[in-house]
Amino acid sequence: MKFMLLIYTDENLINALPPGEFDSMMRGCLEHADELRAQGTILDSQQLELAHTAKSLRLRGDKVNVLDGPFAETKEMLAGFNVIEAADMDEALRIAAEFPWARTGSIEVRPVRDLDQVRQRVSA
Repeated sequence: MKFMLLIYTDENLINALPPGEFDSMMRGCLEHADELRAQGTILDSQQLELAHTAKSLRLRGDKVNVLDGPFAETKEMLAGFNVIEAADMDEALRIAAEFPWARTGSIEVRPVRDLDQVRQRVSA
């Protein structure tokens, strides 16, 4: 079963880390991700640029509205994601807990919907 690990970080907590701590956390995270990728557990992962570089788009009727930054007002920003393969939610949560970013934000673990099943259902 596939799960998406959405990694949220709080810039204030990141900036409050002792010198060198972020780089150490990042190095450990990347090394661990490489191990999980070699095992076939991580299927994809990406790190996102800072929230201030984002645009949010809404379409209401005929009107397109583009806003600077993420739409939600929050201290935590979406910083990246991992798509993993896990037997169930418990295993996905265990894998998520191995990443250091829960210390400086949170990791949302969400099952990925089988898009092939959706395509069949809607005859697409």
